[in-house]
Formats: sequence, structure tokens, C-alpha cells
Amino acid sequence: MGAAHWVYLSGIVLIIAVMIARKNVVIPAIAATFLTAWTFTGSFVKGLESIFNASLTSASELFNIFLIIALVTALLGALRALGADRRMVEPFRLVMRSGHSAFWVLAFVTYAISLFFWPTPAVPLMGAILLPAAIAAGLPPIAAALAIAVAGQGMALSSDYVIQVAPGLSAKAANVGTDAVADKAMVLSLITGGVALFLGYLMTRSQYREPDALLLERWEAGETEAAAPVARRSLIPGLPLRRRVLQPAPAAATAAEGDGSVAVLDAGPGPGSGQGAGAGSVTVPAPRNGDGPASGTRNGGLGRSGGEPGDAMAAAALKSLNGGDLPGDDCPKRSRAFAAIIPLALVGLVGYMMLGKFTDAVPEVVGGDAAALVGGVTVALLLAAAVARDAGNALQACADHIVDGLVFAVRAMGVVIPIAGFFFIGNADFAGKIMSLGDGAKAPGFLFESVTHMEGAIPDSRYVVGFGVLLIGMITGLDGSGFAGLPLTGSLAGTLGPTSGVDPALLAAIGQMGCVWSGGGVLIAWSSLLAVAGFARVPVMDLVRRSFLPVVAGLVVATVAGLIIF
Repeated sequence: MGAAHWVYLSGIVLIIAVMIARKNVVIPAIAATFLTAWTFTGSFVKGLESIFNASLTSASELFNIFLIIALVTALLGALRALGADRRMVEPFRLVMRSGHSAFWVLAFVTYAISLFFWPTPAVPLMGAILLPAAIAAGLPPIAAALAIAVAGQGMALSSDYVIQVAPGLSAKAANVGTDAVADKAMVLSLITGGVALFLGYLMTRSQYREPDALLLERWEAGETEAAAPVARRSLIPGLPLRRRVLQPAPAAATAAEGDGSVAVLDAGPGPGSGQGAGAGSVTVPAPRNGDGPASGTRNGGLGRSGGEPGDAMAAAALKSLNGGDLPGDDCPKRSRAFAAIIPLALVGLVGYMMLGKFTDAVPEVVGGDAAALVGGVTVALLLAAAVARDAGNALQACADHIVDGLVFAVRAMGVVIPIAGFFFIGNADFAGKIMSLGDGAKAPGFLFESVTHMEGAIPDSRYVVGFGVLLIGMITGLDGSGFAGLPLTGSLAGTLGPTSGVDPALLAAIGQMGCVWSGGGVLIAWSSLLAVAGFARVPVMDLVRRSFLPVVAGLVVATVAGLIIF
């Protein structure tokens, strides 16, 4: 190991420490990238160039995630303009009666889809259909994101029991049968996921709310609980959901000047979504009639009090709950049609992929191809919704929705790019490009080379070996690739298994758990976890922090259980 290896490892320790302290890690990541490249190349100029190259490389690798977030967000914007988004989630209230049931329904459906097709196409499907219904049922966005991430990127991908790419890589490196690794990985993934979901549920249940259409409205508007407490505008208790009426707006509702939206209430200090006059006022936009761009300026309006809801969106939610037309909606039939077309189209997409998986009727679609298919279907539905809303303005509306989606994706997830760039410089596949070493130069693998030096320090104790392989797997996942470390953990399992008396297939499965749960998209922000956080509209670093304790506890329990059972 050279000096650059130690600089890189010091950067990892610093970033982890800053994350634990709940501070932003962009500056430490950029500094560590610069110092690593400068130390390895010996050139100050190459170090500066590496800062840009690292961010450029990570942006190109993660752009597919940004794009799918942007397209689904654009589709939701088109559905919102039609008034179809609220109608679309109504049927799911039958199974999502509360936030508690919504949590487990989200986890089960995500796991079922991800097991067959990987989480890549599953997350957009959840974000387009079930996630809005779960929010309206009272599930906090952070809890919804936790359920989707643990069930999809964690449980389903770590076992990879159907597609078996991960077990195949682990088994080949460990020189054991793929079925032996897959069976043990399935058991370990279920234990890890079960513990993580249960702990995640217990940690978030105090934040669950009563079912309320305004929860969905405020989530779509990007408002936080602190900025707009729903308790100030709750539904009257004691009545069936579809018969409840909203309480009158308080007389202290803040008025604003202008047209196009109405002030809701004085929500106290915190950011508002409009330009209301008065500290802490929150405004919401009135429905557009298709005569302007999707992203316009939100001006204030006049609040109400007495016997009617104090804002247009609240009135829309009330009307929707009672089965009526949305105020300002001049195409209720098309709105209802698209509320049915969107779920049916996405369910049909899942059916098509299942036909490819289990029959020869259509070509099999998995991985990146599946994500591309989901993205293409999303764009087609976006175009259809825009034309149905206002054919004369469809060209401009589609462009506006796509721009809004891209802006949202970059604003929400763009901070991760320089962080991912640092970890990419530790991967031999990217290090040469980032440090401009040239085609003939051998690129270093700072991360894997450092881990290889650690394997000799692992004693031959059964439990020490098991947890050592787990820890190495988690470290190799720090580059954001859940499968890149599998050859390393598999080879370690084949080497350490016979000397420690542990089944090499079990050790390979344990290492697979560490690699995938870490880098596959649960414990690392610069991975496909970006998509989950983007659709749930929560900060990705907050999601990592919420996931850390449940997932690590699950991995510990699963490792101990595996060493006892097998």
C-alpha cells in the first residue's frame, strides 16, 4: 500500500465521521478526491483536474437514475394538471386504510416485483402508483422510502434468487455451487429484511398521521411537516372517510395579494411554497387550465373563513373524496380515464416482463433494459396525458413538465455527484479516467487493494471470520456498486472457509449480504437509493441515516443466525 491508499482510507473515515455528525459531506469528499489524486500522481494540476473528472464520471454513471426520476415526476405533473393523480390513488385506500397498513403493503409489493426484475423498474412503479396512495393514507414519506429501499434494494437484490447474477458471481469466486449460495443468501436476506423492516416500522410509527387528502397535496407541493402541520386542517373525526368534511379555515388565515392561488393558513415559521405576505404563510397554486407553462410563478390570493375550505386545493381534495369533479377541471371524463389508464398500463408492463421471464412468448427484459422500458412507457403516458389535457398546448406542456422533472431531480439529488466521485476514484474501472493516467497506465484500485491487505489480519475463529467477511463486503460496497465486491468476498470465502470450519457457500452468502445491502442501494447515498429518495421527496442523506441502524442490526442478526443454522 502506498501513500495514496492511506489518504483514500483517511478520506473514507472522515466522510463517515461527518455523516455520523449529520453534516454535509460535499467539502470533505472534494478535498479527499483532490488529495488522493495529488498524492498518487504527484501533480497538483492533476489533483485539481480530478475534482472535475470525478464529478463528471459520477454524473454520467448516475444519470440514468436522475432521468427516470425526472420522467416519472413529469408524468405526475401531467396527471396533476388533469386532476387524475388524486383519483388514481383512491382505489388503493381499500388496502391502505392507514399508514401502518400502507407501510407493509409498500414493502410486500416492492419485494415481489424486485425479486423478479430487480429494483430498477420496481421503484418507478411504486413511485407512480402506490407511493401517493401511501402518503394520503398517513404514511410519512421517510417511512415510505425506508420500506421501499429495504424491501427492494435490500431484501430482493441481496438474494437475487430468481435472476441469480449475484449468487453466480459469489459462487464462481468461492468455487462452490450457485444453488448453495442462492439458498443461503435467500434465508439471510429474509432475516435481514425482516429485522430491518420491523425496526424501521417501530422507529417511524410515531410520525404516522390519520388518512387525509391534504397530506398528498402538501407532499406534492414539497411542503414539510414543520412548514405546514396537517393538524391545523384535519378532517372532522367520527365520520366515514368519503363523508368527512374539512374544518373551516381559522379566521387568522393569512391573506395574500394576487390571483391564481389562495393562502391556506398561518403555519408558523418555515418555508412556504408561494409568495404569501406574512411570516410563515403557505400558499398553494390553483389548478391550471392549460394556458400557461407548468412551472409558473405562484401569486397569493384571498383567504376565506366561515364555512368553506380556505384554499382551492383543499376544496379539490374534499370534492375528490366525495366522488365529485375537481374544481377548475374542465375535462372530468378524461381525468377519470387516465386515473384508470395509468395503473393499468403499468400493471400491463409488469405482466409483459413476467411473460418474458417465465415464457418464450416475448423477449426477456431485465436490468437496464427493464429500466429503459419503464422510462419509455412513462414518456408515452406523459405525452398522452398532456394531449388529453389540452391538445393545442400539448407541445409546450410536455416540455414544461420534463423541465420541471429534471430541475426537481437535480435539485434533490445533485449534491450526491461530488460525493460519488470520491468513491469512484477508489475503483480501478474509473480511477484511470478520473486521474487522466492515459490508456497505457495501470489504474489503481485503492478500495479493493486496501481490503485485500486486511484479509491476512482476520483470525480463524468461526464468528470472527463471518463478521470479517461481512465487514469487508460492506466496505467494498462503498463505491456504490453492490455487485463489484462479490468476486473479492467470494474468493475470501473460498480461502477462509476450510481453515475456519465454515461452509464457504455460507461465507460467500454473508459477503454478498454486506456488498449488496451496502452498495446496492440502502446504506450508500450515491447508489440507486437516489431513486427511492427522489420519488419519496426526502433528502437522501436522511434516508441513509434512518436506514443505518435497522439494516446493520438486521445484518448482525442474520450473520449470527446463519452461522448457527448452517
